[in-house]
Amino acid sequence: VQLQASGGGSAQTGGSLRLSCAASGHTFSNYVMGWFRQAPGKEREFVAVISWDGGSRAYADSVKGRFTISRDNPKNMLYLQMNSLKPEDTAVYYCVKVTVTREGTYEGAFWGQGTLVTVSS
Repeated sequence: VQLQASGGGSAQTGGSLRLSCAASGHTFSNYVMGWFRQAPGKEREFVAVISWDGGSRAYADSVKGRFTISRDNPKNMLYLQMNSLKPEDTAVYYCVKVTVTREGTYEGAFWGQGTLVTVSS
């Protein structure tokens, strides 16, 4: 399985970026997928998750209302639309195959390579 993220770059506060993730090597449409991020000097954190059919989505409180996760199963693609960006959104963003734990939290079961997002004030 391979997960190839792209779309990172630089933006100013209040700007927008759209991340994409191309999946190959497995049945993409069977899996819960998501995005995690890791800011400099911090641990990786959950950003957003989407069910196998796109019918259910969840977000971290820090991005709720600003970010939108979506997927295109026939194209094996995952997306993250990021609006109203803030400097604290600066991080490496990872496309992830997600496992939902018994406690209802989200863990990364398989990680793609990250893409860097830098937001300047």
